[in-house]
Parts: sequence; C-alpha cells; structure tokens
Amino acid sequence: MSWRFCRTMHLAFAAIVAVAICSPGCANGISAERVIDSPLLTEKISTNRTIKVDLNGKGDFTSVQEAINSVPNGNSQWVIIHLRKGVYREKVHVPKDKPYIFLRGNGRGRTAIAWSQSSVDNKASATFTVEANHFIAFGISFKNEAPTGVAYTSQNQSVAAFVGADMVAFYHCAFFSTHNTLFDYKGRHYYDNCYIQGSIDFIFGRGRSLFRNCEIFVLQDKRIKIHGSITAQNRGSPQDNSGFVFVEGKVYGIGGVYLGRAKGAYSTVVFAKTYLSRTIVPHGWTDWSYHGGSDHLFHAEYDCRGPGADTSERARWAKQLTEKEAAYWTSIDFISGKDWLPVWL
Repeated sequence: MSWRFCRTMHLAFAAIVAVAICSPGCANGISAERVIDSPLLTEKISTNRTIKVDLNGKGDFTSVQEAINSVPNGNSQWVIIHLRKGVYREKVHVPKDKPYIFLRGNGRGRTAIAWSQSSVDNKASATFTVEANHFIAFGISFKNEAPTGVAYTSQNQSVAAFVGADMVAFYHCAFFSTHNTLFDYKGRHYYDNCYIQGSIDFIFGRGRSLFRNCEIFVLQDKRIKIHGSITAQNRGSPQDNSGFVFVEGKVYGIGGVYLGRAKGAYSTVVFAKTYLSRTIVPHGWTDWSYHGGSDHLFHAEYDCRGPGADTSERARWAKQLTEKEAAYWTSIDFISGKDWLPVWL
C-alpha cells in the first residue's frame, strides 16, 4: 500500500469525522444519548450575567420576584437567575418587558416555587406566570398547593404555571396541582423531560407546544363521576395553528382518564411513541361539554405502546397516523425550534 494511498484514506476519514461532528442536523441539536443539563444550557446561551437567589441570604436576593424585577425593562441579552435549593413560597410573574431570562434551579427535587391559590380566573390563580418572550427554565418545580375545592366552582381553578409568551422552554421541570395544572395559553413552547401532574384538563390552552419525553401522572378525581382528561386543547379555527404534541415519555397514574377532550372546534392533540398505561380509558378521547361536531377535531396517535394504547375502541374521530404523517408533528420544526431553542433532542 503506497504512502499516497494511505494519506488519501486518512484525509477522507478525517473529513467524514468532521461532518459527523459538525452536522447533527443543526448547530444546537444533540443526539438522544446526551442529556440536556444545566451546564449545557448555560454554555449554549453564552452569558456571564448571573443573579443569585438564596433563601438564606447568601445571594443577591432572597426572593425570585425581586431578582426578576432587577432585570432591566427591554432587556436584550440573556441573563441567568440562579435559584439555589429551597422552596420559594411566592407568586412569580415574568412580565412582557423582561425577555431573555434563564431561570435556573438546582433540580426539580431541590428547587421549587410554590403558592396556594384558587380562583374563578385561571390566570389569577397561577403560582408562576411568564409573559415575556425568550424564556427558559431548568430544574424547578412549580406548585399550586391549593386544596381540591368543590367541582364546577371557583375553588376549582388552581394553576401551577401560566405560559403566555412565545419561544418559551422548560427543561427538567415539574408542574404540580390537582386541577388545571398547566395553562399553556399561547405561543411556541418546548417541554423537555418534564413531569406534569393533575386530574382534569390539566394541560390546557391554545399553545403550539412540543412535549418531549415528559412524564404525565394522573390523579383520580373522586368528586365527579365522569373521567378526567389530560388535555383540553382550545384551537378554535383553521387559521389558528396551535396544538399539543407529545413525543415519547409516559402516561400513568390512578383511575381512568382520557388523552384529551375537545375544547375548541379544531382541537389538536397528538401522542406519538408514548407509553400509555391502563389509566387511559379504551375510548381514548371525548367531546364532553363540546356542542359542535367532531369533523374538524384532530385527536391522533402514532406508534404508542402499553395497555392503554389499544385503539380497538377509540372514539370514532380519533386518528392513527402513518409514519409519514407523524413526521410533521413530531419534528422540532413543528415549533420552528431550530430558530430559537438553545438546544433540543
């Protein structure tokens, strides 16, 4: 074997390795084997501006809200607000004029924002509210600890988080409430490896959101005879491009529940490659309390597994997607994520 041939082969191999390293689909996309953790997110947003919040007074602030208030109005550069371990008992609001905040906790089992409030107004009850574009949270639990009230009354709305902005991402976070847990109101959102717990309509709104590898735990609501539902997606017209897509992850819990119920005429929800336990009732989907027809509902599944994934008794309008059809919904392009996410799987 000649020296020239060996050198040529060496250069070709180097080129192949360079392509493999530099082109995973996009600069910030990573392989499924790698975990999206706090150091990686910090590296990707590339900032050295950090505000520390510590309950014991060893940071810049002891209150999450005070730290957020310190960010200048019209902020245009990423700033990290690091919440050290502890339970921050306060309502927190990220207003519209404070974008580019990275709220970084020490892990959802160690850092929590908790409050206890019910209201006839879902938004008013929320423990955490974000209305600023370009927001990231990592490693935080958001909890509304209001006791379960009387069904169909104002004591029944107890939101853990209200997400009402565009380009918002939650990584390794958790959302706790007994009812109406996550108000995914509007905008493009990405939930990665999150835990969401609730009983009835506990992921609701009209966001355009991708939930990747999330854990959904169902609580049984014994106050009522009807089954609860995980989602209540409120797409109201063909011009509205909202929808909830769940890729991978698992659904389990106590009692029976629907994957979703129709909240709007064009309600759009997809579960793909998700483990569904026996907590999913055979009918799968419901149009309870919705008085329109089912012609425009888009309630669909693709390649799900587990005892709750049996589709033989599904609602008549439920769809089973082909691989080609599912590709559109399960791609990060569904939320144009390559344009704004710091990192994704």
